[in-house]
Amino acid sequence: MEHSKQAQYTSSEHSKPAQYTSNDKTDSGDSSSVLNGHFDGMVKRPPAASLTAATECGSDRATVMESWKEERTRSVEDNEISLPSLAAAYTTILRGLGEDPQRQGLVKTPWRAATAMQFFTKGYQETIIDVLNDAIFDEDHDEMVIVKDIDVFSMCEHHLVPIIGRVHIGYLPNKRVLGLSKLARIVEIYSRRLQVQERLTKQIAVAITEALQPTGVGVVMEATHMCMVMRGVQKMNSKTITSTMLGVFREDPKTRDEFLTLIRS
Repeated sequence: MEHSKQAQYTSSEHSKPAQYTSNDKTDSGDSSSVLNGHFDGMVKRPPAASLTAATECGSDRATVMESWKEERTRSVEDNEISLPSLAAAYTTILRGLGEDPQRQGLVKTPWRAATAMQFFTKGYQETIIDVLNDAIFDEDHDEMVIVKDIDVFSMCEHHLVPIIGRVHIGYLPNKRVLGLSKLARIVEIYSRRLQVQERLTKQIAVAITEALQPTGVGVVMEATHMCMVMRGVQKMNSKTITSTMLGVFREDPKTRDEFLTLIRS
């Protein structure tokens, strides 16, 4: 039986507990808790008056903070300030690899690599509310909505190498629908951060749940990890598949089977 997990977040004035629905283990790199991918103290949180969204998972009830209203952790100005130090770090890496950073082909490489890494992780500059705030519509529609084969590019947080794959999203509206392209934007925001696939899949599902309060949400991701293909076991054709089912997608096997059948068709 699955149990609710509790994550703590820190505001500028005081700490307030929040719970979120999860079937994955919370990251435990240190003593900090994790909420939708952010560690305590690393990101400003909404004021204490912010609402929470409730979701049912089996017989357990969990409350999730509206992380789609969280503040961005990096800005364009931050990029400009950090670019020289990032470039210097890449220069150090080149030297550590036995290369000459001053040879013709590598002179501009540290700056190129630094700007590329900022782009690969641009999800830290964006928040869900930026793209969803004016794209949620009242609509008397209660049939399943599916957007499948959304391309996803992310960075493995363990090796800083690419994760490449596809995401399939389905939800059952509860009098509110979301602009279809915004589902892809949610994927883009969370994937353009340092990630593990299990957490990325859940973040997408939780964000949709928090924003729309649908009857249920299903997210399936299939991806190739370069840390498995280019190094380690070097299995060229390996794929990792993860899923998160919330609400009726978890509780009702027929709804879940319909979703899984449609994304495979």
